[in-house]
Amino acid sequence: MMKLTGRLGAEFALTAAESGRWHAVVDDSWRGWTGPHGGALAGLLIETAQRASTRDQPVRAAEIRFLGRPATGAFTLRTTEHVVGRSTTILDVVAEQNGVAVAAASITLGAASTTAIAAHSARPAPTVAAPQECALFQLPPQIVPVGAHFVIRPAAGPLPLSGADEAMMCAWIALDPALPLDAPSLAVLADALPPGLFPLLTAPVAVPTVTLSLQLHTDTARRAEAPVLVRAAAVSAGDGWTVDDTDIWDRDGVLLATARQTRRVLG
Repeated sequence: MMKLTGRLGAEFALTAAESGRWHAVVDDSWRGWTGPHGGALAGLLIETAQRASTRDQPVRAAEIRFLGRPATGAFTLRTTEHVVGRSTTILDVVAEQNGVAVAAASITLGAASTTAIAAHSARPAPTVAAPQECALFQLPPQIVPVGAHFVIRPAAGPLPLSGADEAMMCAWIALDPALPLDAPSLAVLADALPPGLFPLLTAPVAVPTVTLSLQLHTDTARRAEAPVLVRAAAVSAGDGWTVDDTDIWDRDGVLLATARQTRRVLG
């Protein structure tokens, strides 16, 4: 596996071209079930937005839409910047392969400011064992190569494909090799666990993501340390669709990010 030498964009050889265009390569080690890992592709879109922006502001939210069936390999990315007042910038990013759009994102960046409203979080971290007390669990890399990029230590809830009666998984997760816990890497980690329905099953089915919405709850410049605690749960399933919610906390219990994925159920 190629060692990561910096931010996520370095892993994908993200380089600027002309007129708001960028080039990147997602190699096969980042393949999920059928194509590039959705979180990795989301992270690439976010990283592209950050690099393309003319303003140095932290990422606050990202809305990702998967438009086709991407393959590992080369991508062309096109960016458009929208300046919204003094504190907000929105970057639209489209990823193409062979001239066809396969993913698009709207990334919101926003400057920090002081207000009269006290800091507040209504989603406390669950009480679980420390990472070093939790056994390792690995997604089978021969089936899902991207599993080799994750160090997963289940901390609560059932395991995937265990035929359980609870559609929830909770684990300490780190990237291997390590990356800073910034917005792009948190997008990867938000999609590190299998679909929320998987604890209910005993055999895998295809559950591709159609949309992924990521919210950042703190400026990632505070540099939390890995691993982070990731809780993923299926909120609902029916009519061939399912919705997953994911929460990510640091080791101090600070809520770093939340995500929601809308998925198709193809099995």
